[in-house]
Amino acid sequence: RIAMARNKKTTKAKEPIRLRMKDLSNGNKSLYLDIYRDGKRSYEYLKMYIVPETDENSRRQNQATLVAANKIKADRIIELTNGEAGIKQAKDEPKIYLLDWMQKYKENQAKRGKKDGTQIVTAINILKMYAGEKVTMDMIDKPFCQGYIDYLLTEYKPNGKLVMHSTAHNYYRVVNGALNAAVREDIIKINPFTRIGSSDKIHKPESKREYMTVDEVRKLIATPMQNEEVKAAYLFSCFCGLRISDITALKWENVYQDGAQTRLEVVMQKTKAPIYLPLSPEALRWMPERGNKGPKDKVFNIPSSTAVNVLIKPWAKAAGINKHFTFHTARHTFATMMLTLGADLYTTSKLLGHTDVRMTQVYAKIVNRKKDEAVNLVNGLFD
Repeated sequence: RIAMARNKKTTKAKEPIRLRMKDLSNGNKSLYLDIYRDGKRSYEYLKMYIVPETDENSRRQNQATLVAANKIKADRIIELTNGEAGIKQAKDEPKIYLLDWMQKYKENQAKRGKKDGTQIVTAINILKMYAGEKVTMDMIDKPFCQGYIDYLLTEYKPNGKLVMHSTAHNYYRVVNGALNAAVREDIIKINPFTRIGSSDKIHKPESKREYMTVDEVRKLIATPMQNEEVKAAYLFSCFCGLRISDITALKWENVYQDGAQTRLEVVMQKTKAPIYLPLSPEALRWMPERGNKGPKDKVFNIPSSTAVNVLIKPWAKAAGINKHFTFHTARHTFATMMLTLGADLYTTSKLLGHTDVRMTQVYAKIVNRKKDEAVNLVNGLFD
């Protein structure tokens, strides 16, 4: 009888590096790598911790921490294997931490004159809560970005309740912008947010544009105000669309004659983009007399925007206007007035200094609603 040869039992190759946990006195677990090589054992403590899972937030944080730790483990195994095979790394560049890049992004934005520093600081704190402090830029992938969106919408509760959708959009936008900047700097190859479907992203809610009707502007003109120069500045904005920051900064050197047409040449404070704006006789009616003022003198001498918004509220109330009323409603009034009177969307966009005509489309929607209301005025008249 021929004896059958036994199949040898296959043994699974042991990993040279294992991820382990050590219990700490505070209830957390410290993550470390157990490295076994050439008969010798060594340890690498990652300074990453698993916390007690008391709620969904802590469970999500632990999940992100384990993903990051396993990525470090995988990198170490590759480094170890390459070293044993005599393969030299093409580049031994230090890892860039996400939070370090966010700080660098904040500094770069400040140098560019952007005023989103506070939002970036808050986004950094949110990222700490979401994924900890040891996430490196090469760990940022589509699941990480989708998880960040989900965290903003379902878990982030700074005051014990979920933030407004517009607030969540701000913190999504900040991180998305930072990753776009990282692509431009060749730190990452692609922004993973671009791989997320539009329906899964956080979109900015369409804000309500409060504006004055022609009749309401007439009422404002007829109503006296405590500070007549502030009144003139507001009505000037109604007929040219300039923001209060641009009106405050406007100097006589920005005003020039082009034949019979008076124009403004202004670098807009918000966008830093130049705008060449023709002024209608109605706008000129509310511009102060120059007198003996020099080119560097300001056209309007008005207080801060905060003080102005305090001053104009009683004026609006006296005119019988009960809408949410700020100086910016003058800009909205100009836009809707232009479109209502027949100006096309592209021209209105240029008059407002918008860099993208899509920014102007929200006003077109307002005008379309007014058209809908107008045609429906005949309803019921002929029943």
